[in-house]
Amino acid sequence: MSRIDYSVWDHIEVSDDEDDTHPNIDTPSLFRWRHQARVERMEEFQKKGEDLKKGLTECRRKLTEIQKKIQGLNLSESDGAKTELTKFQADEKKLKKEERDWEKKLDEFNREERKMPWNVDTLSKDGFSKSIVNKKPETSEETEEEKEQKHKTFVEKHEKQIKHFGMLRRWDDSQKYLSDNPHLVCEETANYLVIMCIDLEVEEKHALMEQVAHQTIVMQFILELAKSLKVDPRGCFRQFFAKIKTADQQYQDAFNDELEAFKERVKGRAKIRIEKALKEYEEEERQKRLGPGGLDPVDVYESLPAEMQKCFDEKDISMLQEVITKMDPTEAKLHMKRCIDSGLWVPNSKSDDGEEKEEEGIYEEVKQEPQEAKE
Repeated sequence: MSRIDYSVWDHIEVSDDEDDTHPNIDTPSLFRWRHQARVERMEEFQKKGEDLKKGLTECRRKLTEIQKKIQGLNLSESDGAKTELTKFQADEKKLKKEERDWEKKLDEFNREERKMPWNVDTLSKDGFSKSIVNKKPETSEETEEEKEQKHKTFVEKHEKQIKHFGMLRRWDDSQKYLSDNPHLVCEETANYLVIMCIDLEVEEKHALMEQVAHQTIVMQFILELAKSLKVDPRGCFRQFFAKIKTADQQYQDAFNDELEAFKERVKGRAKIRIEKALKEYEEEERQKRLGPGGLDPVDVYESLPAEMQKCFDEKDISMLQEVITKMDPTEAKLHMKRCIDSGLWVPNSKSDDGEEKEEEGIYEEVKQEPQEAKE
């Protein structure tokens, strides 16, 4: 039958409160003083070990540098290099001796540490520390139609709350509002805030756009943090605020850089939207201007010779007849046909059977019969 070896318990320092004390002695105070003295001895001993490790590390670093210099000088044959080589070799020898001394001191420290009796502070140590975070369950990829419908439904239900969050300024206010409304911590809120920023920039409400842009980046940083941790964003937004409020400079710089870049992107998108709206408006106006032949009167007017433009500017039909008479007939017919198709000229060009006259007839009509030019 095997026996249990209890020798491991031979060097345990008995707990402070197990010692017998004189009845006239303040026992709790005595225990506290003893414990404090032991803790200070332990801390001093640990500091000694750390100093030994640092000394050995620094010695080895210097030795490595000297050895590298020696390797470089071995390739040189100059007299100066040989002198330096001799010096460095002497330094190398000295550092190797120091290294052995440090190793010897560290070995002695480790042996002394193993011989030290255990106590209540050394017996109770964390084996490991672990935090458990609820992971976001994996879901199947949504289609674009599903995402669009989800966004539309969410915005219809929470638009007022999203706008309120977008107007907040202080970190604490934002954190409290999300704590009260955790459903807002999602992609739909971030997407709506982006659109809101562009709308405000288009309306030239620049200061308000920059405020909402700040809140947009707040939401995007929270979502990115959730992705990196692989957790539901509703469960980690407090971690973002804790980090950003502790004035972590690197994290704050990253946030500010992303905010400035986002504002520039918003301005770019707003500019594109304005240009597109202007083009659409101009096209609508052009469509309204098109004459019976589908030509734009503005384009046709700008293509006319200066003499004909002056006739339309002054609304002088006699002048127009005179100009046409002096022009080449083929060119005159072409210009008059374009004027009619664009509506610049409205002739009385119906024949008895209701059919429009040919270009030749129109040309002759302008030459011979005064008509009215369209304003």
